[in-house]
Amino acid sequence: MIRQLAFDLPTAEAMTREHFFVAPSNALALASVEGWQDWPGRKLLLVGPEGAGKTHLAHIWAALSGATNLPAEALPGLDIASLSGRSVVVEDADRIGNAEAQLFHLHNLATTTGALLMTARTPPRDWGLKLPDLISRMQATPIATLEAPDDALLSAVLVKLFSDRQVEVPANLIPYLVSRMPRSIGVARALVAALDARALAAARPITRALAGEVLDSFGAE
Repeated sequence: MIRQLAFDLPTAEAMTREHFFVAPSNALALASVEGWQDWPGRKLLLVGPEGAGKTHLAHIWAALSGATNLPAEALPGLDIASLSGRSVVVEDADRIGNAEAQLFHLHNLATTTGALLMTARTPPRDWGLKLPDLISRMQATPIATLEAPDDALLSAVLVKLFSDRQVEVPANLIPYLVSRMPRSIGVARALVAALDARALAAARPITRALAGEVLDSFGAE
């Protein structure tokens, strides 16, 4: 018997405005990003749960503004002066750890010579900040909130993710998955990858039965 091997090949995931699905959970945040030239203080903080679309919005804004995109973990040791004249994205700003001074200086530079977009899972009051000057800057930062994705948004994302992998699925699979999965675009991504891998390894089509097995394994994890 020949056993089919499954290879975890990377799939291209477009982070453009064209590929951003607008829903009630993210419409106001999208409008805030697209209206970036009117930001008070030349800055904005996107707050929302994991998988709500913050990174996608950050990429959209970077394309609009020509911004440099940085994860918060890159702040220690960063040559902040080299970013003079640039707009900057800081993703996962709630995870800056001991880099409060670096974020403070980057904030001052970016909002003077460009603009600053930050993303976080929670508002600044929950970050455990200790630097008074940074606390005051964050308290004065406008916040745009993203909610967990609703059924319509999750359905559209699942359809796109299967399409990106060139995988055809039965029409009744999408509502089945949406009714049972956690409300997260990140989970949707992982779920589609797991279904594709399981189907390839077992040489089976992706059906509700296979999806039930994979969903059960997600629950166990």
